[in-house]
Amino acid sequence: MKALPTRTLNIGILAHVDAGKTSLTERLLYDTGAIDRLGSVDAGSTQTDTDVIERQRGITVHSAVASFRVGDTQVNLIDTPGHSDFIAEVERALGVLDGAVLVLSAVEGVQAQTRILMRTLREARLPTLVFVNKIDRAGARADALLVDIRRKLAPHIAPMTAVRDLGTPSAKTAPHSYNDAQFGAAQGELLAEHDDAILARVVDGPPLTPAELTKALADQTARGLVHPVYFGSAIGGQGIAPLVDAVVTLLPAPTPDTAAPPRGTVFAVKRDGSGRKVAYLRLTEGCLSNRQRLTFTASDGATHTGRLTALDVVGAEGEGGTAGPSGSAPLTAGNIGRLRGLPHIRVGDRLGLPKAPGAQHFAAPTLQSVVHPRQPGTAAAARLHAALVDLSEQDPLIRARTEPGGATSVFLYGEVQKEVIAATLADVYGIEADFEPSRTVCGERPHSAAEFTEEIHRGPSPSGYWATVGLRVAPAPYGTGNVFRYETELGALPRAFHQAVEETVYDVLRSGGPQGWAVTDCAVTLVRSGFDSVMSTAGDFRAATRIVLEHALRKAGTRVYEPYHAFELEVPLGTLTAVTAQLSAMGALIEETTGGEEVRLLRGTVAARRVATLERRLPALTHGEAHWWSRPHRDRPLGGPSSSGRADRLA
Repeated sequence: MKALPTRTLNIGILAHVDAGKTSLTERLLYDTGAIDRLGSVDAGSTQTDTDVIERQRGITVHSAVASFRVGDTQVNLIDTPGHSDFIAEVERALGVLDGAVLVLSAVEGVQAQTRILMRTLREARLPTLVFVNKIDRAGARADALLVDIRRKLAPHIAPMTAVRDLGTPSAKTAPHSYNDAQFGAAQGELLAEHDDAILARVVDGPPLTPAELTKALADQTARGLVHPVYFGSAIGGQGIAPLVDAVVTLLPAPTPDTAAPPRGTVFAVKRDGSGRKVAYLRLTEGCLSNRQRLTFTASDGATHTGRLTALDVVGAEGEGGTAGPSGSAPLTAGNIGRLRGLPHIRVGDRLGLPKAPGAQHFAAPTLQSVVHPRQPGTAAAARLHAALVDLSEQDPLIRARTEPGGATSVFLYGEVQKEVIAATLADVYGIEADFEPSRTVCGERPHSAAEFTEEIHRGPSPSGYWATVGLRVAPAPYGTGNVFRYETELGALPRAFHQAVEETVYDVLRSGGPQGWAVTDCAVTLVRSGFDSVMSTAGDFRAATRIVLEHALRKAGTRVYEPYHAFELEVPLGTLTAVTAQLSAMGALIEETTGGEEVRLLRGTVAARRVATLERRLPALTHGEAHWWSRPHRDRPLGGPSSSGRADRLA
């Protein structure tokens, strides 16, 4: 029996679509003995793309986990989506990672999504290795690509392998050696940029030893200052061994506190063959055992409690190195577990209190589409709604929502995501559905503070319910989300009534404010409460809370905000005038222009509803030489506080 690993690394594999991310994951599992047969993306036989839609389209849609062992280190691989429509899935995964491998194609080079991913990784200060794939493909580049990586992704990179016969089927790689004086000197100069002691050694001598260079590289990689680069081929297997060695020697493994109360984050939710939820949780502190009772906090602040009925530790012995038998071992800090028996669990739920206050926030979807079943009738509509609610539990940000008239809408990041949802409905749920054209999603924030109260006296409140509820709404700081507070004495209401008020507050804010959009950055305070010990029910408090909160929001007034994207646009100098004119016509704000004699880089913000149009027009304006990327940034007021701007036409 193999000895248990003494350290665990959780790393993400990230890439632009078709750079070879899933193929690299498959190769890592195969070369380290975790699987005995290489799967194929084209054949739909890979370990991590398990959904029907993933196998059919050859893309990763949801984060998946597999693991392998190298010596005393267990590496959990989290394979994340590559398409920009699923950037929220990537951002959720980053919160549970110790490091990352960013995959580039040696042929296509630095692509739009690659830049977004690297920027996200650098903002998170996540240690990142770069793997340049497909060196055996015609058109592969090495030196020129390194120049692009320095210019477009990260200025401080350390090429760690050399390539022979680049761009041919016989391409091979060889690790650089610190015994090579030229390589050692180049590494010393690179590392000296972030370390004065190394700089002194480079200038005055003696030269750094191979051991000192290795230690310094690991230190600066761990701090996200330097990014080692490895060349290879996931399909052919070239360059994989040096990459594996770098993963276990350069990426830092945390030393978590196993004696602390359990704390962790749910980063994926799937369903097993019997339809039960399976939650993937990275435990950052403490320990979990089967049958343990757990309380989770959702991203909107609501809590729910459940008892574990089965617990699998990813990487435990028992299932070919990918999972152990249910309940065979506790889940310890630093590891990932599959949790069952939690019917209300959702992606993003947190176990235990976070180290820093506040929930984890992700860029919200900017599109919304109403979905209709092709089969007529209320039964088909009900089945569609149930399926979309189920999908929204796997990705809470799509938020299945009932519209006036009974139709169901979902929130989206792009049209590819719409196609994936439609295919999933057909393949998994047997429901053929049509989507209306997408429209831009706005939001509401309270403009001022206001209170409203419904009271019971000798009879029910004016609304007819046996419940006294008084609520005050007020603007909360930008980006903090919604929060519910009490000014009433705890215990003045039975627990069930307190819970009914709190749950309803969050539900009403999600459902939409006076102008029809979801309300955010809103502080709601319970300022008055009362009940009749004989007549009152939790249902009275749910109904009364909804009425009171809607009145309070109308009194406070709300302002509608429209989502914006931050963008970077690289264009030839000769096309700058035409491009800036188009950006201005679209209402874009150009905040910075830099560049040289041939190329200019524009940075700024633009309304999300304009992004698709700009992407269509830029190739003609720049003779196909524009490089554009954007991502959700923040929002701006659409109208005044009394505006009735539902912005239905912001499509």
